[in-house]
Amino acid sequence: MTTAISADQVRQLRERTGAGMMECKKALVESSGDFDAAVEALRKSGIARADARSGRAASEGVVESYIHPGGRVGVLIEVNCETDFVARTREFQELVRNLAMQVAAGGAEVVRREDVPAERIAHEREILTAQVAGEKKPANIVEKIVDGRLNKFFSEICLLEQPYIKDDKVTVGSLVQEATAKTGENIVVRRFARFRLGE
Repeated sequence: MTTAISADQVRQLRERTGAGMMECKKALVESSGDFDAAVEALRKSGIARADARSGRAASEGVVESYIHPGGRVGVLIEVNCETDFVARTREFQELVRNLAMQVAAGGAEVVRREDVPAERIAHEREILTAQVAGEKKPANIVEKIVDGRLNKFFSEICLLEQPYIKDDKVTVGSLVQEATAKTGENIVVRRFARFRLGE
């Protein structure tokens, strides 16, 4: 008899390990719902260790261009990996192509949250705090509401925090982590530029 695994259990495991949805579900099924055993299984398989690779130099990779049909939006994106061998694989090039399409469609402004200037975050927090103050919420939850809305702001403008356009249950960051786990190499979205006609 198999143990029923809830979407919430999969989400929690995913948040804890950074592994993909399918890997998390499989680990939970195989461990009969035992959360700690599932974490251990993911660690052993190497998926949860993608972060450990983040310190390794990623100086190979590709620069990809993407022009959205109609020619009104174009993107240049640089994605790095550790070796030329991985950079030439179909899987890596497909990942980079998908990331370029994400930038075109998603309207990201920066790669990661750390790239957002501190003064812009402070300004956004100020606006959100004023909005919440106007909603007459209890003082003890105002900060939590503001933090939640600030996270939503980051998920709109930060590429790695956006829901992936081909599967909105996955973030772009977890898509890159999955690719890191599969290749065994550090994969880094270095930078991008998005061009829209007339802007």
